[in-house]
Amino acid sequence: MRILAAALSALAAVALIPDPAVAADAKKSVPYYASISASRARMRTGPARTYPANWLYQRQDLPIKVVAIFKEWRKVADPDGTEGWMQANLLSGTRTAIVHGAGPVELREKPAASGKLLWRAAPGVVGRLSQCGNGWCRFDVKGQAGFVAIGGLWGVEAGETLP
Repeated sequence: MRILAAALSALAAVALIPDPAVAADAKKSVPYYASISASRARMRTGPARTYPANWLYQRQDLPIKVVAIFKEWRKVADPDGTEGWMQANLLSGTRTAIVHGAGPVELREKPAASGKLLWRAAPGVVGRLSQCGNGWCRFDVKGQAGFVAIGGLWGVEAGETLP
């Protein structure tokens, strides 16, 4: 019985230690972009598990915009503009974007319209972002990468720079 009590006590102590990623995330100024890190993430109507879930996301790396912070909860907006609350541990700081608009975007060899066309990505395609500047971002879709004009993406702001 004492072993069980000691184990429960240790478990309770570990549960009280704040997640450093959540603590660092809480210090960011809103709004900012993030992505869904879990393969299944529920969006709720309020910042607690007692609130009903209004959406279930099953798309890891989907970009979201964090618009408010309450303890370990983040109020987020998805690419369609739907807003709700998600637990911070379901989110990642990994920057991703989704192709939006009526047609595909062109992935180019260099960040310029004159760059060689490498790939095309259809609306709804999600990829990881890096090297953003001067209106272009490197967009990587499972190893197929190139530079995209940011006007065709949701998940990055005009004039934003990323390493």
